Amino acid sequence: MTDRPSGVQHRNRAAKSDPTEWHGHRIVTEDDLGAVFDAEANEAARVRLARRRQQRHRIVIGLLLAVLLAAALFALAVLRGWIVLSESETKPVASTECPAGPFTYQDPDTITVNVYNTTATAGLASQVSEALAQRGFQKGIVGNGSVNREGMTAIIISGPDGEEAAFTLQQQIPGTQYVQDDRADTTVDVVLGSGYAALVPADKVSASAAGPMSCPWMSETPAPPAG
Repeated sequence: MTDRPSGVQHRNRAAKSDPTEWHGHRIVTEDDLGAVFDAEANEAARVRLARRRQQRHRIVIGLLLAVLLAAALFALAVLRGWIVLSESETKPVASTECPAGPFTYQDPDTITVNVYNTTATAGLASQVSEALAQRGFQKGIVGNGSVNREGMTAIIISGPDGEEAAFTLQQQIPGTQYVQDDRADTTVDVVLGSGYAALVPADKVSASAAGPMSCPWMSETPAPPAG
């Protein structure tokens, strides 16, 4: 009998001693399968995590857009008088005397006007504020208010330092009443009533006007506009 080469015998013994090989082929073991499944599980977990991050990102962007939209709508509502902020309520403290004057017409560019609507006509304050702005007055607060006086055209309200500015506003609106409060600035409030119809035509307003304030309520001891 011919003896096999010693190298072949050595390989055969090595193959028999390696449990992962069978006739020269590698046997897939439990560890090999576990490694494959672990890799697939890790990949699936990574994909799920990426999806969750994308969802959170979309939610955050959506919330930011919603907040910005809500802020824009709120600002528009305040500007048009659909929403009235608490600080916009008109609560003047009426003086007991009408300012003596005489007063002179002021440059509208130097006068800031707040306009309040006490009527049921929606958007009236915005319309009047815009009409005054077209005549050069500076826009102030635009909103709604209340007053315990029926049938009035408009109340013009200012502090002591705004008397001439109030006189100038009285030249724009016919039949107005003047009330003075204790504000320290020169702003003027225009409180529109149910008797308001329109501004005096621009060509009828004289920049050289001078004279007394219109304060007919002073002789009647009226209650001031209530906020």
